[in-house]
Amino acid sequence: MTDQRWTLRTDRTGYTVRLSPDGPWAELEAWGPHGAEHGPSALDWSHRTHYITPADAAPAEYLPHGLRPFTAADLVAGRAGHERGVWWTFTGAEEGDGTLRLTFTDDVIGLRTTLCYAVVPATDVIHRWTELTCTGDEELRLEQLDSAAVNIPVTTAGARLTCLTGQWSQEFTHTQLDLTRGTFTMGSRQGAPGHAYAPWLAVQDPLAEDCAYGVALEWSGNWHIDVDAEPAGAVRVRAGRVPHEGVVHLAPGATLVTPRLACAFSAEGLDGLARVWHRYERRLTGDRLGRTRKVLYNSWEATGFDVEAAGQLDLAKSAAGIGAELFVVDDGWFPGRADDTGGLGDWTPDPAAFPQGFDAFVADVRALGLDFGLWVEPEAVSPGSRLHTEHPDWVYRIEGRPARLVRNQLLLDLGREDVQDHVLTTLDHLLTTYDISYLKWDANRPPTERGRPGAGPADHLDLDAQHVQGYLRVLDHLRTAHPHVTVEGCAGGGGRIEGATIARTDVVWPSDNTAPLDRLAIQYGFLHAHAPHVMSSWVTDAPGVFDPRPRSLAFRFVTAMCGVLGIGADLRTWTPDQLAEATAWIARYKEIRDVVHLGEARLLGSPKDATCGVQYDGIDDRGGRTVVAAFSTGPLDGAPLVPGRPARLRLRGLDPAAAYEDRVTGTTYAGAHLMHYGLPFHWSAQHDAELVELRRR
Repeated sequence: MTDQRWTLRTDRTGYTVRLSPDGPWAELEAWGPHGAEHGPSALDWSHRTHYITPADAAPAEYLPHGLRPFTAADLVAGRAGHERGVWWTFTGAEEGDGTLRLTFTDDVIGLRTTLCYAVVPATDVIHRWTELTCTGDEELRLEQLDSAAVNIPVTTAGARLTCLTGQWSQEFTHTQLDLTRGTFTMGSRQGAPGHAYAPWLAVQDPLAEDCAYGVALEWSGNWHIDVDAEPAGAVRVRAGRVPHEGVVHLAPGATLVTPRLACAFSAEGLDGLARVWHRYERRLTGDRLGRTRKVLYNSWEATGFDVEAAGQLDLAKSAAGIGAELFVVDDGWFPGRADDTGGLGDWTPDPAAFPQGFDAFVADVRALGLDFGLWVEPEAVSPGSRLHTEHPDWVYRIEGRPARLVRNQLLLDLGREDVQDHVLTTLDHLLTTYDISYLKWDANRPPTERGRPGAGPADHLDLDAQHVQGYLRVLDHLRTAHPHVTVEGCAGGGGRIEGATIARTDVVWPSDNTAPLDRLAIQYGFLHAHAPHVMSSWVTDAPGVFDPRPRSLAFRFVTAMCGVLGIGADLRTWTPDQLAEATAWIARYKEIRDVVHLGEARLLGSPKDATCGVQYDGIDDRGGRTVVAAFSTGPLDGAPLVPGRPARLRLRGLDPAAAYEDRVTGTTYAGAHLMHYGLPFHWSAQHDAELVELRRR
């Protein structure tokens, strides 16, 4: 076999694939900084096997069950009435500018498999996906259809895994474990990424933690990511979607395209990998990145379901008074919504709540200088609503089984085209009838009895994929038909946050938990995987759920200013001093939000440390400005009652020879001083957070 290899180059990294000398498959030869491909492959192995095959031990990019019989396969396919298994041959490569397509064919089963690669310009991210085509006369059954397998060049010490775990109100918990042998698996069967795990993973060699590899699956439905510590110390990551029915049927002539898997590398550890993902998500945002993300006020925590025009307008006046730029009416604005038992699906303003008309209410809000936004839950429907009465067949249901309520609601089958069309028509009507510039899309229940009334076995449903495609179709329509509308993604908090959603929304809601120390931990994990400009964060009065220690209003503001600032507290209960402090913080945020949203972020310590923070460095025309959000999260040192010294937070990535001036105090520091000793902070019970703006002189 002729030696064949291909190298894909990102801004700072290279990814080299070769045809294996041991069989008909592609395998990873090198992945790391530019030049790492020159020399013997770090993934090379002895090529001796006992009781397994070479395919089971190879650092293969993608292998089917059949060729890879014992260790984990990436594709399981077969024909009805026949044994499962694929034994393919390599049939061609197509290389383009930053792209690569490797094709393998099994003429017996009738399957063509194409491994696809594409460099994302101006980033260090490579997209991978797989295209599966039925080339025979018989339908194929796909029981596993992963997007890709990713080999991690680690030593025989195994791998250090970093993942983002949790539950509702505790999403994105930064979690680490060492895997020396066996399999680690995570995923969701909830029809969404879920709250328990984010579809994101970082892998490091425990002996070389400066090298960090990452993957992120861009899929809004069921998914899995598995990590296998395999023979000879190899570490291999498999990721893909999981069909609800357990199998996908591929008709003759049909092609299935798997979700994209984004793959990234940084030579600057997890913190550097986070910046790779941030740059990537800024690119996903596209030309909407330059839009100012306005300070919002959301009325949910102030009024709950008790929505009526006069009370909402009073809140809007208070919000405008402290400098908010956008007023969002949350749940409760439509008929039958006195509580969570009714109303969903009937998306028209409640005339009893808005007796002068909803358009007049919106105009009153806008007269205060505020943009106007609205909460919706397009996939949900309440029993007894007009929509459910007219279209009971539109909800997920299994014939002969009870329809279970979750949060007193049912779920629309968004995989149906008629349901999609209804949602599109409903949202179009709202957004064209009323002057709405912000839409918060929520989703508060997963599918349970997931069936489609009237469908039979011959219909070969793929309900999870169809729902995802319908969801993305609606989001795509909103972006093209209503480009002025800012869309926020939410799913009971952070239950549906991944690349496909982020590419089609402007901000996402990481968690329903807005308590100060709880939220700081959530945001610490979130910022490892996602960019500040998509992270919506509110200042509220919420007490701690997992860490109830009290924190100041300043702490709440500085925490929320690490992303896209919002206010959710009941401003009617705030004192004049609190309102004045809020006004000052919002004014300050407006001065620095371009650096926070568009700059390079560095995570300084963690919330487990007594002092931690986030550093934002301006780029492009914002160069020369560094913003540091600093937090006191631990015990105090007792000063001035006893001798003590200020806490210090070491900065990173500065010019050691440059001078940096604190905009507020006027103190000047050398870059070397800030990186070696750090910024000083005199924490006290009343002073537990600080925002520092440094200007390079």
